[in-house]
Amino acid sequence: MTQLLAEQPLVVSIMLGVLAAALIFSWLQTGKKALVIAGLICAALIPVAWVIAGNWVTDEERIETLIYDVAKAVEEERYDDVVELIGADQTKSQAGNELQRYEFEVAKVGNIRSIKMVQGSVPPQANVDMTVKVTVSEKRGSIKNVSIPRRLMLTFEKSGDPNAAHGGWLVSEYAHMPVIGKPDAYSTGTF
Repeated sequence: MTQLLAEQPLVVSIMLGVLAAALIFSWLQTGKKALVIAGLICAALIPVAWVIAGNWVTDEERIETLIYDVAKAVEEERYDDVVELIGADQTKSQAGNELQRYEFEVAKVGNIRSIKMVQGSVPPQANVDMTVKVTVSEKRGSIKNVSIPRRLMLTFEKSGDPNAAHGGWLVSEYAHMPVIGKPDAYSTGTF
């Protein structure tokens, strides 16, 4: 129910509108004053649903914002900011080593295929499957300004400061590989 209120105000508005219309129609048929009052209350709740949805930030929305912020930081080569958003020490060192090897011209989020909350996990976790497009050069190597789409799979954990901009969500694991096919020589991690 909270997901419906927070992320789908159109559906809530349609339900409230249909309910309001049915109650007002019933009032026209029966003349009972309580029906028109209930119908007007339902109609008045429609803008309230939009206000709630506009102000209620869900964990999925925080994770999505974090994803775009990380992509911007990678593109701007602010690697310290990227590593700061990683929770697990092993993953921090993996990302630190990997980021030092490359220069990114472009780092864009392509398609977020899914953000799935892991039910019953303590601390809360979410798995993200997405595609990214990077234009990358190796600092010491033959690859220069190559544009590559990659599949990126992330595990987020809500273990940081809950008052932080992203609600305490940090990356705990990641893996990247070609969008289709098997892992290649540049793939990291396993999922």
